[in-house]
Amino acid sequence: MNEIIFNNTSMPVVSGCGLLAASEPFYHIDRTADFNVMIYVFEGAIYVTEGTEDYETERGGLIFLKNGIRHFGKREIPKGTRWFYAHFYFNEAPVYESIFAPLPKCLAGLSGSGTEERIMEFCDLCSSESGSRDRYINLRFAELLSFLAYDQSENAPPPKLSDRICRYLSENISSPFSAKALEGEFFLSYKRLAAVFKAETGMSMQQYHDRLKMAEARRLLSSTLMTVGEAAMAVGYQDPLYFSRRFREMTGSSPTEYRRAAAMKM
Repeated sequence: MNEIIFNNTSMPVVSGCGLLAASEPFYHIDRTADFNVMIYVFEGAIYVTEGTEDYETERGGLIFLKNGIRHFGKREIPKGTRWFYAHFYFNEAPVYESIFAPLPKCLAGLSGSGTEERIMEFCDLCSSESGSRDRYINLRFAELLSFLAYDQSENAPPPKLSDRICRYLSENISSPFSAKALEGEFFLSYKRLAAVFKAETGMSMQQYHDRLKMAEARRLLSSTLMTVGEAAMAVGYQDPLYFSRRFREMTGSSPTEYRRAAAMKM
């Protein structure tokens, strides 16, 4: 089985997503993609072969397909099948101690469950035309993958403190890092929060917040026409020169060099 490994400190990048419906029977496309695929079936069934393994995903079923492996159809997908898909990859990231877990290859019987509700919420975000869509889509997908990798059981324990902190920091990606704000949000001393977060993730909260900012900055530089200064402001840096210096420290290239290299790959 071709597992996709989720790293709790990495940021997935969604390159395409949407809700589709089959107006006529068809076979799954024959391809070897450079991105991973998540498919959730709302109605009907998806039949796909990955490498040498045949998969049948029916209503309420979820499947992940791994990049670099041939996917194709041997059996017709019936008319009326309705499904949600997300194409994604994981960005390059600094090496920190991390927690790794395989995403489930397949899940079934999710109709009406909390898991389906989470998928539908993400599907709604993908379909949204609001300005917040592009800003939050990767963050929300990271939360969904984390849920599927670690605690998609209906009886799962409450999220760890570090997971709650990660969510808070991701929702405040454009704000300056603030120890006081964290203490006010979680009603714990900053010293305690820092110790727990470091023990559970292997990095500091400041490092994690900086990493989120740079992941969003890379997305803005590679997929929008924002200037370097505008991208810096969007992720909370008032000084473009300081932003450029931090960007180079964390990625190994300047914002301009990164944008040029990203454009050459398109």
